[in-house]
Amino acid sequence: MSNRRDFLRKSAFSALSLPLLSFSGTSFTLEDLNSSILDNQEYWKLIRKQFALKEGQTYFNNGTMGPTSNYALQKMMDHMTYYAKHAAEIDYKDGSGPELLSGYFPCEELRKKLGEIINADFKEVSLTQNATFGMNYVANGLDLKEGDELLNTNQEHGGGFAAWQLLAKRKGCVYKQAIMPVPANDPQEVIDAIFREVTDKTKVIAVPHIISVYGVVMPVKEICAEARKRGIFTILDGAQCVGHVKVDVKEIGCDAYYSSLHKWLLAPPGSGLLYVNKEVVSDIWSTIASYNWENEEDHGFRLMQNGTGNPGLIAGYDAAVDFYNTIGEDRWVRRIKELGDHLRAGLKEMEHVTIHSSIHPDMCAGITTYSVEGLTGPELQKTLWEKEKLQPRSVGKELLRHSVHIYNSKEEIDKALKVVSDLA
Repeated sequence: MSNRRDFLRKSAFSALSLPLLSFSGTSFTLEDLNSSILDNQEYWKLIRKQFALKEGQTYFNNGTMGPTSNYALQKMMDHMTYYAKHAAEIDYKDGSGPELLSGYFPCEELRKKLGEIINADFKEVSLTQNATFGMNYVANGLDLKEGDELLNTNQEHGGGFAAWQLLAKRKGCVYKQAIMPVPANDPQEVIDAIFREVTDKTKVIAVPHIISVYGVVMPVKEICAEARKRGIFTILDGAQCVGHVKVDVKEIGCDAYYSSLHKWLLAPPGSGLLYVNKEVVSDIWSTIASYNWENEEDHGFRLMQNGTGNPGLIAGYDAAVDFYNTIGEDRWVRRIKELGDHLRAGLKEMEHVTIHSSIHPDMCAGITTYSVEGLTGPELQKTLWEKEKLQPRSVGKELLRHSVHIYNSKEEIDKALKVVSDLA
């Protein structure tokens, strides 16, 4: 782990002196974010200034889309502006192709940075548009046949279940769902619910690392270990995870893992990753085929063949990773957990509030889903906005999903708690 952290510090160091875009007229560098002279409160106030979010409004919907930092926005816009102006000066064949378009190039440096974050060899990492792409690449790449059983939970995001349901219809596979407890406060209860549905015909277990609606951090290491004993392929939906909690795919022991980094890592929209363990990747067919569809030396590159894309997005994606690495994984995820715990502690004191998320210390992080007696989820969302300009997200008819991130403060959370408390 020490080598991993050293790499992350070094990979961010080269960007430390680059200016951060500031919409408030104040200039910062990434080096300022590493300053040891700031106390904790002042440090997080400085972080808040790195986002273009309007003052007087509070964004609590990171589970849907994270706001991109000014630094990453600037890198992306600078790239797009420069190459729109100087396109005729670029010789595509002299090695400058990646500056004009993406989708055909290995992007090794960015994949190495991502590999260090999730503890994988960069050749096990593919750049994708989002988590749904990753799930479909693996599902469609597996050699599955009629009668093979595919197991989800009943709490999947659409990007976590659709490909498996499609395969059941197209190939005659058997699609099953394990029923998850609500709230989930016992890891063993979750494990038992999943393996209750497993038979000798089960070929794939595809479950969330963090459940999108409830924010429950699943006991994925234990699930993958048991699945491996039974020879079952495991793929985890990590859409809500990278940049939210620590992700170590080798420690988890999954066969595949996918994520959307435009949520919690705050990369630009359209920034995703797919990991497939090198021990099994040769068994997965390419879903989209281009020049490198048979590349056996770099399977991560093989699985990210997707045709012409926006290289400015890759520049912003890379900058977002540098922003994350400069703040540091430990500090970043610890702050999210601290704010999530602060919200849950306040809600637990209110008799008219029901928390539907986990309150088990190992099964909760930055997402809290709750309901308030007498109000629907949309009504509660509207009330928070009208009273204090606070914007979480309602889910379904009854629930409110409340996400917190590093640009939020305890004061903003206290405003939300005051509004909810006054509804008693």
